[in-house]
Amino acid sequence: MRYYVQDRGDQLSIDLSQQFHALAKEEGFKLDAESPEIVVSIGGDGTMLQAFHNFIDRIPDIAFVGVHTGHLGFYADWKKEELRELVRLMSGKGDSEHLQHRIVQYPLLELEIRKKSGNSSYIALNEFTLKGVDGTVVAQVDINDVTFEMFRGDGICVSTPSGSTAYNKALGGAMVHPTIDAIQIAEIASINNRVYRTLGSPVILPKHHHCDIFSRKDQRLLMTIDHVNVMVEDLISVRCQVSSHKVSFARYRPYPFWNRVRTAFLD
Repeated sequence: MRYYVQDRGDQLSIDLSQQFHALAKEEGFKLDAESPEIVVSIGGDGTMLQAFHNFIDRIPDIAFVGVHTGHLGFYADWKKEELRELVRLMSGKGDSEHLQHRIVQYPLLELEIRKKSGNSSYIALNEFTLKGVDGTVVAQVDINDVTFEMFRGDGICVSTPSGSTAYNKALGGAMVHPTIDAIQIAEIASINNRVYRTLGSPVILPKHHHCDIFSRKDQRLLMTIDHVNVMVEDLISVRCQVSSHKVSFARYRPYPFWNRVRTAFLD
């Protein structure tokens, strides 16, 4: 098996990474930074986001596994003291099922960004946010090429189902099971009075639907794609839709989504 380890960079994560390498060597795994089959993230959910974007060009060919150095996260199935068991299961010992039977796939967010200075595209695992730098954001929101609302407020967040438990939840958005092909639009501190109106509620769009966010004044905007910040002053529009690609996670034991939600927010 070809593998790669992405660690958070702190001493604990580095030590665990070295332990993983030693255990992997015992099982005959091959360290491959260019074309791994499995990418192991050691740290937290933020480390998983880094690993995802580091291998964004190889997403169809890679499965991810998360090891959390603190509490279990939404992308981390394994605790730091469980490395030996993880490597044992990765090697196929103790279980007769094949790896492909343990792969789960989650939808991603595709972004097409148009600026006066040129166009670009991104893929997000968690969410995309658009915020004003100097004041109120003024943006027209279209759904399937029909004007939906004229937004005024602090910003807009568009999340994936797996990212619905992150910033989206803090904004009052719904938690969506990550097997559902959809994206969610949530407003950030919208202005609603007798003059300006927005829906004021999150909107969930299915696959094959899209929304376009048009900048409707000269404004400096901060775009955040997962953990990546991009400052723009000449934004024309952003198209958001479910990507044709999905991210794959290797599951070596059951860890249902709603158990993750309960552990994260209720236990």
